[in-house]
Amino acid sequence: MKRAVDTPFLLAFLALIVFGLLIFTSAALGLLARDGGATFSSVAVSQLLLGFLAGGVALIVLSRMDYREWKAYTPYFFGFALLLTVLTFVPHVGLELKGAARWLSLGPLSFQPAELLKLASVAFLAAIYAANIRKTHTLRGSFVPLALVGGSAAALLLLQPDTASAVILVIGCAAVLFAAGGRVLYFMLLALVGVGIIVGAATVYPHVKQRLVTFIDQSADPQGGGYQIQQSLIAVGSGGLSGRGFGQSVEKFSYLPEPIGDSIFAVAAEEFGFLGSVALVLLYVCVALLGLRIAARAPDPFGGLLVVGIVALIVSQSLLNIASSVGLVPLIGVPLIFVSHGGTALAISLAEVGVILSVSRRMKS
Repeated sequence: MKRAVDTPFLLAFLALIVFGLLIFTSAALGLLARDGGATFSSVAVSQLLLGFLAGGVALIVLSRMDYREWKAYTPYFFGFALLLTVLTFVPHVGLELKGAARWLSLGPLSFQPAELLKLASVAFLAAIYAANIRKTHTLRGSFVPLALVGGSAAALLLLQPDTASAVILVIGCAAVLFAAGGRVLYFMLLALVGVGIIVGAATVYPHVKQRLVTFIDQSADPQGGGYQIQQSLIAVGSGGLSGRGFGQSVEKFSYLPEPIGDSIFAVAAEEFGFLGSVALVLLYVCVALLGLRIAARAPDPFGGLLVVGIVALIVSQSLLNIASSVGLVPLIGVPLIFVSHGGTALAISLAEVGVILSVSRRMKS
């Protein structure tokens, strides 16, 4: 039976959007004092047009659609996302920045297929496991689909190279398998494979090795590989209990690399302090718990597994971004969902929320 969207989840999501927009606006103002690179107007247009406008339309449309109607199309969705990702390697089609081929050029804007690929992967796996829910305790019924779907997608991302997105994609796929009833043994196997991939990536890609080395000794090379984490920790520490105040960050103007991207949590911590940082983390926790509540009450296995995968993608990326800003994990170079600059990530994340709201309209009482 169709009903209104889940109000608690919607309110938590809206609170996160408003808080995120405040943080982004303040961080983006720091670009006005910098020479070269992105300008305040360019990032604002990207965030508003590709992010909020396109993503908002997708959210509204998907929240009103019956998610069960496109279950049969998940293989085509996955294939389309794979094709777009492959196109990033094609000269004059893919856009290479900082040695990584992760974007497709769309005139003045760019699109990152990895964001679409992550959603397509968890959606396809959710459909597979939902159709074979009684076989997910077997190796063939659980780990093999994960290896084929998640493995092929992650392999493409590693070739770009985009190690962080590959890790987040695997986390989302693993969450779907866990919710479907996969055995603990398979997750131990997956963890071993993951460690092997990270070690291999560190061997092949110097930037991955540098991030691991910096994580092990964050004080090493403070003017080189360790500069970003050092400045991030300074910003977080200078925020104190209640922060310098909205718009009063010092680090964002000239010291903190990527103040609107990877390091935006440091800007938030400097301006809103420990209390504001905790509030932001709690908003992500609320979105996660309320999302899982919707998954538990979904009317069918596909809906439940789909929501679990989406929640895992959003929350794992966000918490990993925050953890990297305070030195708990290596710097991963992914945006903080609903906060950082990144039109593609924002648009796809809003679309994902639309899917969750669609499931909530039909969840059990």
